[in-house]
This record gives sequence, C-alpha cells and structure tokens, in this order.
Amino acid sequence: MRSLRCVLMTMLLALCSLVATPALADSLDGSSRHLSMRLVAESDHPKAGAPLTIAIATTPDTDWHGYWANPGDAGFPATLDWTLPRGVTAGQPEWPVPTTLLIAGLMNYVYEAPYAPLVTIQVPAGLAAGVKLPIRLKTSYLVCSATICVPEEQALALDLTIGDGAPSQASAFAGWRRAIPKPLDAGATYAVDQGVLRVAVPFPAGARAKDAYFFPLTTGVIDNGARQTVTRSGDTLTIATRLAANGKANAPIEGVLRIGDAQGLAVSAAPGVVAAGPSDNAGGLWATALAAFAGAVLGGLILNIMPCVFPILSLKALSLARGGASEREARHEALAYTAGVVLVCLGLGAAILALRAGGSAVGWAFQLQHPAAIIVLLLLSTAIAFNLAGLFEVPTPRFAGESGASGAFATGALAAFIATPCTGPFMGAALGAALVLPWPAAMAVFAGLGLGLSLPFLAIGFVPAWRRWLPKPGAWMETFRHVLSVPMFLTAIALAWVLGRQTGVDSLTLALVAVLAIGAVLWIGGTRQRKGKAFGAATLAALAVVFVGSAVVIARAPPASARAAVAGDEAFSEAKLAALRAEKRGVFVYFTADWCLTCKVNEKAAIETATVRDAFAKNKVAVLIGDWTDGDPVMGRFIEAHNRAGVPLYLYYAPGAAEPTVLPQVLTPALLAGLGV
Repeated sequence: MRSLRCVLMTMLLALCSLVATPALADSLDGSSRHLSMRLVAESDHPKAGAPLTIAIATTPDTDWHGYWANPGDAGFPATLDWTLPRGVTAGQPEWPVPTTLLIAGLMNYVYEAPYAPLVTIQVPAGLAAGVKLPIRLKTSYLVCSATICVPEEQALALDLTIGDGAPSQASAFAGWRRAIPKPLDAGATYAVDQGVLRVAVPFPAGARAKDAYFFPLTTGVIDNGARQTVTRSGDTLTIATRLAANGKANAPIEGVLRIGDAQGLAVSAAPGVVAAGPSDNAGGLWATALAAFAGAVLGGLILNIMPCVFPILSLKALSLARGGASEREARHEALAYTAGVVLVCLGLGAAILALRAGGSAVGWAFQLQHPAAIIVLLLLSTAIAFNLAGLFEVPTPRFAGESGASGAFATGALAAFIATPCTGPFMGAALGAALVLPWPAAMAVFAGLGLGLSLPFLAIGFVPAWRRWLPKPGAWMETFRHVLSVPMFLTAIALAWVLGRQTGVDSLTLALVAVLAIGAVLWIGGTRQRKGKAFGAATLAALAVVFVGSAVVIARAPPASARAAVAGDEAFSEAKLAALRAEKRGVFVYFTADWCLTCKVNEKAAIETATVRDAFAKNKVAVLIGDWTDGDPVMGRFIEAHNRAGVPLYLYYAPGAAEPTVLPQVLTPALLAGLGV
C-alpha cells in the first residue's frame, strides 16, 4: 500500500511539473521563486592552494519547504551544476540536519526554515594575488507547500579574488556549520529481526539526545513513515524502526542521527549484533553528569600542582601560613575563598555555553585567545608581584596575607582566573562532557572544577588538625612573601611571551611600556603609604587608565605572522590529515596554544625531544600541529568533535585505522616513541 502511495505521489509530482510550466518560467526570471538563494564564500579573498568553503544560503518562503539529500517518500533532491575556473574542483555538498514532514502517511525530509548546504572547493596552487575567481552554479530543485509542488531553477554567481584567505563571514559560517552533522568517532552497528531494523549508535551516556531521529541516506532500507523508538543503554543509543518492504539489509547503512535542534551525527552502520532492551534516559544522563562532576572535582584538585598554577599556590601559601585565626574566622575565609573560585568558574562556564549556543567554537580558556585579556592578566600579575615584593600594600579589598573574607574571596577569584590556561588529567574529559550535557548539569561540572581547585584551602579551614601543621607566624613570613614574588614575575614574563607570539614585537613593546607605567604608579602609591598616607584616589585612577588604555590599544593590534614549526612538522588541516591517512601513514596530531602552559611543558618534555623525533622518523609517523592560540573556529569544531573543551588534545591515527586513539593529557617520551611500532 505504501509503495502504491509513493508511485501515486511521484505521478502527481510529474503532473505538477507539466502544469506548473508558467510557474517555472516565472521562477527562472526571478519573479516568483519560493526559495531565496545566494552563494556565500567563507573568504572573499581565498588563498591559492587552499580549500574554500561556499555556502548555498537558502531561505524558503513562508509555508514552503525544500528537500534534503534523501527527500523521503516523495520529492527529489536539488541538483548542483558548477561552472568553475580551470583547476578548481568542487566536492560533494554537506547538507544540514533536516526535519520531518508527514503528509498523508508519507514521510518527507525537508527544510522549512533557512538553511545552507556547504560545498568545499579546492583552489589550485600557483595563482597570484589579485587573480579573479568566478564561481557559477546552476541548481534545479523542487519546492513544495502543503498543497502544491513547483520545480524551480536558479543561476547563482559569485566573483572572488585570490588573496590571503582571511575569513570574511566567520560568524555566519560558524552557525551554518553547527547544523552540519558531525562525524561519529566510532562505528555503529545494525541488526534485523522479524522485520524490525535496530541501529545501535555509540553515544556517551550523559550526552543529551533531544528528539533523536534517524534520517537514512541509504534509500530503500527503512520504512520512512514508520514510528522510530529510541532507547539508551550505557554508552549506546538504539533506534528501532520497521524495515522497508523488500528492503535489503546486508550492506552498510548511511544516515544522520538527530541529537538536538539542527544538531546531528553522521552515522555509518555495519551489520552486527545489537543488544535488546530499553533503558532509563534520565538515569543515564544524571549518572554521566555525576561522573563528569567527580572528574571535574578531581581535575581541579590536581590543577593545584600543575605548573601553570604555581602563582596561585604562592597566593594561597601566604593566606594559609598566617595561622592563629579562630575557628570561625578560618571557616569564613575558607568559604569566601571557595566562593570566589567557584563563582569565577561558573562565570566562565556560562560564557562558554552562551557563546557556543550562538555558534562560536570556543572552549576552556577562550578569553586567552584575545590579546586584551592577556594584557590585563599581564598587568595584574605584575601588580601582584610588586605587592609581594613589598613595593606597596594593596588597599581594600585585601589579597593574600591579609585578614578578612573579602581578601579570601578576591584571592580565590584571581586564582581561578589565572588557572584557566591549564587542563590536566580528568579535567579535559569532564569539561568535554559538560559541553553536551543539559545546561544545569554543565554548570554543575564547572562548579565541580572550582570546588576541586579550592578543596585544599577549604579542608584546612574546616579541619583544625591540618592548620596545626602550618608553620608558626613570624618575621620569616615577610622574607617568604618577597621570595614568592619571583613566580609571579615569572608568570608575567610568560604572559608577555604569549602576547608577543599573538600580536608581534610592536604590541609586546607597548605592553612593556604599560608594565613600566604600572610600576611607576604603584611606586608612587607605595611611597604615600610609607609616609602614613592613603594610597590615593588619583593613583587608583591612573592604574585604571593604564589597564583600560592598554587593553584597548592591544585589542586593535593585528595578529602576528605565522609561527615556525619544528622541522618536519606541518600545520594541521583536515585536508592534510586526510591526505596522510590515505597514504596509510601513522599520524600524530597535537593541538596546542601559546597560553596553555600544560601544552608547552608536554612539548618540551616529550614531543620535541630527540628520542621521540628519532622514533617518529624511524616509524614514518607524520606530525601535524594544530595551533589554537587565536581560537580558530574550524579547529575548535574539530577539537569539540573529539569530546574536548580545549587544549591540549593529542591524537594518534594508526595506519589504516578508522578512528584515532586519544592520548593522555600528560605525555612521556616513552609513550610517544612507541607510536607506530
């Protein structure tokens, strides 16, 4: 019966094509098209020898819809006929996640809201800057309303000029790419039993799957209009539906699994064994949320001993070594410190979730991708170092070494903010899970990170026996305080290095001038304090001017030129990775950033060592470097696809392997030297 309906619908569409000839003529002259289309290039000045993504930005008229690559039980997909300059080639279109439209028992896979298929074209090498690149597309498609279908054609044109490849539509493409199904890291399986097709998709138990639905790209396998049942069991999501009449299920089935509004996964399912039995979605969700929370707490605790947090430990040491506080005071300070840490982590987490909801591919420590944030941290670290060295005393609120809950809160907030460049064991997976959990669970994970970071101070505040182990206060503390200025000065030097790498020597020079200005202002304030006077409102105003002025000037600085890689390494791109894998070579890919101290420690202690480099050469392991210092959105999406919220991320693609091995966040030369053996 369904087959008969499909035949009848096809006949009706053919009839529409005949009777709608006037409408087609109108659509060709542009007077009554029901799909508004335009070509948009990610860069108006593409780089020679590099891939360029072009969007076919499409907006249906109200109550009309276009069709997906598999239209379902009726309709037909768009055809794309490109006319390109010599040497330019176009890849297959990447279609956004569609929606379902059931009409008279027939299931259609359609777009009723604005959408944009993406096509990657390869620009040939050797073209000089300024060369014109005309792009032409003729497309034929079917557009329907609830009562009528109209075939239409459009001729689209886009004229580009060869240049530096700088993105000109980054925000729009970030949104369009969010709707493109992400590749599934692991293979899916399917099985057929008594006419029921069940597809098992590897999917983290805590990851949210809202309105899950399987759209088949392989036609003639499932009954499109049949009800789909979705169940969860551990890290597997299973879709059960009816096998199509005369359907054959003995080859891989391609499709898209919808996991949210305009979000999906590209699935390739092979015949295999699929376990039976539904599960409790909510139970699995909260179990994973609890696991991610525990991982965040443990990751935050370990963060206290990571190299990038040494300045934070210095601030804590002065606050904790003071001793002599009453039980009530100790607990109040511990709670205030914890509140400062947790609130900053929650604030950063909320900002990440909000930016990602808007289409930006940001991750942990995203603020350090902006030079203005670096200069603020640089000047702040310098001021704290001068304070620890005794140049001046911090006026209200007090920081390390001073009494009061306000000082403890400020110290905790500063500790969390400076800690953001680092990730450690457990932390990466926990934050990666947070990005796919419902927002209340995600915020709980970020709070868990803050709780772990503040746990040592919290424990000492509430366990008197631990406080008795602290050294007794005395004159030594003043000397100790001066010594602790050294790691803060080192932190400032590291931040200056990061700024120079991001924006170049001119901006670095301006930053050093700002550091000198900060030092002079603080010396004036300290001189007033030593004479028994207040720090001075004018002095505080001068500090604010230097901070804000420096941030504004540095924010406008152009990015530095490309950074040199270790000999033999190449910059990461998905095209280069695919080419190396096609050669059946082992590929080690590492994602780093100049502001990630954990990354730099791994690079110097393991990746760039002679032992590892010799082993890579011997085993023919190629190395690709993903530099995420400036927050490249394309790279950010690739990192996100591997369930990570930021760097470092280390991947090894064994020759011929379908999926990479995700390596630990703390590397050793022995681990890397064994790759490819």
